[in-house]
Amino acid sequence: MRAVIQRVTQANCRVGGEITGKIDTGFLVLLGIEDADTDDDLHWLAQKICGLRVFGDENGLMNKALADVDGNILLISQFTLFAQTKKGNRPSFIKAARPDKAIPLYEQMIASLKTLTGKKIATGIFGADMKISLTNDGPVTIIMDTKDKDNH
Repeated sequence: MRAVIQRVTQANCRVGGEITGKIDTGFLVLLGIEDADTDDDLHWLAQKICGLRVFGDENGLMNKALADVDGNILLISQFTLFAQTKKGNRPSFIKAARPDKAIPLYEQMIASLKTLTGKKIATGIFGADMKISLTNDGPVTIIMDTKDKDNH
């Protein structure tokens, strides 16, 4: 599982011109799910996202987590995070999980983040052609991969 986490002052997702999810201060999380991902990967990543301390404190240091700033999450599924570009110019997505595996894990991630934050999680629509708009704050962009969880 791979996530690109962007600290934002606002973000939204539109599908067919309609807003499906919208937040102010918080994280825009682009989530890629691969075939090898497990429930353990999901829970580890959800906890890391919620505990990530990248919001400014009173001294301007990145010391505060999402809960400390009453932040929200906009979660977007993005299989292209597992693009393989080693050969040729057309990316291969062979490692990305197929919808029958990815959709339940995506829905579990929504539920896990909701439980951890105590807030509704804004979302896109899985598999839809989504238009994402955001204001990256900082800019702060963090990439997390569950393959790294066992590497101290």
